[in-house]
Amino acid sequence: MTKRIGLRDLARNYNILDDYDYIEVEDKKTHEYKGLIVSPKYAEEFKRFLEDKIFKEQQEKLNRIKTFAGRGEIYKKFDDLSSSQIKEKIAIEKYAEK
Repeated sequence: MTKRIGLRDLARNYNILDDYDYIEVEDKKTHEYKGLIVSPKYAEEFKRFLEDKIFKEQQEKLNRIKTFAGRGEIYKKFDDLSSSQIKEKIAIEKYAEK
């Protein structure tokens, strides 16, 4: 079950989450959709889903970077790192005091 409520309604009665699987939040004045609040019953499952989705998106970005890096493959030490983490690691290796 779901319900659409305003932020003020949620602040006044946060126990409403116990009655619904998720709640859609909207700005009552502008009717602008603000987001979704998931009941505690589904929170862990939804969190794992989002973490997996974010990880896959990062991997896709990394794979795109690899194709434009001028090499067919990237060093194993850079696997599972974001582009900013790769840049940081290279900078440390290049400019660290020896």
